[in-house]
Amino acid sequence: MSVSDFMTKNLVVADPEMKIFDAVDLMKKNNIHRLPVVKNERLVGLITEGTIQSALPSKATSLSVYEVNYLLNKTTVADVMVKEVLTIKPEALLEDGIFQMRQNNIGVLPVLDGNDALVGIITNNDIFDAFLKITGYNDGGTRIQLRIPEDHQGILADITKLLAASDFSILTVVVNRKELETIIELQIESRETQKIESILIEAGYDVFEATLVSKKV
Repeated sequence: MSVSDFMTKNLVVADPEMKIFDAVDLMKKNNIHRLPVVKNERLVGLITEGTIQSALPSKATSLSVYEVNYLLNKTTVADVMVKEVLTIKPEALLEDGIFQMRQNNIGVLPVLDGNDALVGIITNNDIFDAFLKITGYNDGGTRIQLRIPEDHQGILADITKLLAASDFSILTVVVNRKELETIIELQIESRETQKIESILIEAGYDVFEATLVSKKV
C-alpha cells in the first residue's frame, strides 16, 4: 500500500498573500484544519489552526480591539506559515508516512511528485480511514480471531485452503504477533458465523472470538 492509495487528491490550498481571516474562513468552509500554501504551482509552506492560533494576540494583550483587528487584517498567510515543511512521495509506503509523522509529531504530510509538484496531502484522518479499510471494518460479514500458540510457516495457506474448501471467501487478514502467541484475525464474506467457527474448531484451531459484523453504510 502506498501513500497515493489513501492521500487526499482534491486539494484546498492557500496563497501566501492571503489574509489570515480569509484562510480561517477557507478552513471552516471546507471543514479542514490545515492548508498547503502554494505559489507558482509550488509548495512554499503550510498553515494550520495551530500556527494561526499562535499568531493571534494573547488574551492578556494591552492592545485595543481596534488595534487587534488592524493587526490581523494586515497579517498574511506568509507571515505565519511553516516554511520548512516535511513532505513525502506518492509512491512511498503508507507505513513510511505513518513513521515520519510519528517521529516528527505531526499530523500531515504534503505529497510531492518527482517534479516537486503538489499532488496530494495525507493526514492522520486519512490514515485512520486506511486502517478501517485494511481491517474490513466497513465490509460486514464474519470476524474470526484465532489464537496460534506456535506460529509456523504455511499456516495462513492452511487456513485459506480450509475455508476455500467450504466456499468461504476471506476479505482481510490481520496478523498480530505477540510475545507468547500470534493472533490471526480474519474478515470473511459470509454471515454463517457458527458454521465458520465450527469448521475451524474441528480443524484444531483455537477460536476465541467469532462475531457477525454489520456492513457499514
